[in-house]
Amino acid sequence: MHKAHGLSRVVVATDDQRIVKHVRDFGGEVILTGSHHLNGTSRCLEILEILQNSSLKIDALINVQGDEPGIHPEQIEQLIHLMHHPEVEIGTLIKKIDSEETLFNPNVVKVVIGDDNHALYFSRQAIPFLRGIDKNQWLTRHTYYKHIGMYGYRSEILKKIMDLPPGKLEQAESLEQLRWLENRISISTQITDFESIGIDTPDDLQKLTNIF
Repeated sequence: MHKAHGLSRVVVATDDQRIVKHVRDFGGEVILTGSHHLNGTSRCLEILEILQNSSLKIDALINVQGDEPGIHPEQIEQLIHLMHHPEVEIGTLIKKIDSEETLFNPNVVKVVIGDDNHALYFSRQAIPFLRGIDKNQWLTRHTYYKHIGMYGYRSEILKKIMDLPPGKLEQAESLEQLRWLENRISISTQITDFESIGIDTPDDLQKLTNIF
């Protein structure tokens, strides 16, 4: 049984038969998808289409990716609550950065938000740049946020963004969410206090192994 409240259904989406077997062994629901997907968003769209073809009405989806094993149930519930607001097209979570190692790590995606908590830009660089201030003072002079790699999608928006061609910003930073911002699709954010360890490198995997 899933621990996050507010979900009507939990599905594991994969193109790997080993994962299919493992999920079935512990009694979970799994759907085998195509192997052509370049990102989790594309895989989510296939799942949406499969479920909708079975006459299931889906208003929104929450995408928790496999490289974010430390996601807390409370974070999923935050996104569910955010997606209950009909004006939200895409929702995601952010967390205050409290270490220079995180701030200047290009594998950690940073996000700038506006006064309304909508994302203005995502980058692998530390943004904004604090002119005239030594970098070892940046965290004491400005509040920086890291992006937590999970999304809530309105169903019709998920279909729309997958029809968009890759943008220049996305290709420059290798961040698909920049494609959405380039096309004026809003991304709403909420701040979480829970730390999340994304697995992008063998060192990241070792850190997680040490924690567990």
